[in-house]
Amino acid sequence: MVDPLAGVRATSPPAASLGDAPPETSLYVHLPFCAAKCHYCDFFSVPDEGQDVDGMVDTILAEARSRAPWKPRTVFFGGGTPSLLSIPQLQRLMDGLDELTDFRASATEVTAECNPESLDEDKARALLDLGVPRLSIGFQSLSDDTLALFGRVHSVADSFAAFSAARRAGVESLNVDLIYAAPGQTESTWNEDLGRIIDIGPDHVSAYNLTFEEDTRFQRWLREGRVTKTPDEMELTLFWITRERLSEAKLTPYEISNYSKDGSECHHNVLYWSNGNYVGLGPGAVSHVSGSRAGNPRAIAPYRRWIATSGHATLWRETLAARARLGETWWLGLRLSAGVQPAQALETAGLAGNPDPTDALVTRLVESGHLERQGERVCLTQHGIPVADAVAAEFLVAPSELD
Repeated sequence: MVDPLAGVRATSPPAASLGDAPPETSLYVHLPFCAAKCHYCDFFSVPDEGQDVDGMVDTILAEARSRAPWKPRTVFFGGGTPSLLSIPQLQRLMDGLDELTDFRASATEVTAECNPESLDEDKARALLDLGVPRLSIGFQSLSDDTLALFGRVHSVADSFAAFSAARRAGVESLNVDLIYAAPGQTESTWNEDLGRIIDIGPDHVSAYNLTFEEDTRFQRWLREGRVTKTPDEMELTLFWITRERLSEAKLTPYEISNYSKDGSECHHNVLYWSNGNYVGLGPGAVSHVSGSRAGNPRAIAPYRRWIATSGHATLWRETLAARARLGETWWLGLRLSAGVQPAQALETAGLAGNPDPTDALVTRLVESGHLERQGERVCLTQHGIPVADAVAAEFLVAPSELD
């Protein structure tokens, strides 16, 4: 559950900070340390061995002092592995952020990502006491062999133990992260895995198909023939199995890869898909405020140096033209089962009251059976869901179209 735009790369020299964010802007805090780097992961993270974790907490708080929004509506601690921090480190981070933002009083949702090897009952209770009532646990697979292939440092037993520990600590909102379409996975094994997850009663499940991202070990292994990609047909079959099994268990799909019990949707990530305002703190974090986006360097040394000297670490900044913002709002929003409300999309893009330039495209995609109108909203159909990325990409605008 992370910013879907966090992989944007810098193409320009250091830029000016986005400045103050409006009150109630959401807050993302990127903690870049992991016990080990997963072989499929392209988010910015580094192994924690030999790293100055205390210093990183201090630097994030220094950045928050100059950039964090007052009274954020939602807060998400991602990474990396936030649960890798010790309880005293978590307390210093949470207390410091609360002093600077008042998030404990304002946020309707506060989430932390956790990995099984660093989450026990004491850690879960500490997070709960520090104002983090929602935890997302990275199970990823229910096969120890697959976990080893992924580069994970925990076992399947560790995953279930962490989940049980969180429940004993009193955590009432628990997400389980899963990856499907791993090499060698079959319909039978995935069905069995989903059954085991349903049995423990999570409030939310995130299930993503395995991707081979650039600059990852998995992508290199794929080129070298050391691993193989699951055929598209099998990926699609596993997707529909996921949708059917979780829906039967009252975990309703509210986004292409996310399922929840009624009222347990991740509102922070819904904000991302709605192209809303958020400030990202930490190395590699991305912010989006009032139509402008900015990102910090995906490296620890320059991040810490720039925060110390200027209070921000804005490596790049861009402001999209209104028409491009509209296309991006559709591109993100169509992932949601609720789809996009065209009038709201125009307002988000700063085009309220103008003719809607997406009308003809929407009509064409409705006629082709990929989209459907549901009252004031436009959603993917069952025919459109399997090709959601391609359908959504049609709304993106090339620079040449903005002239």
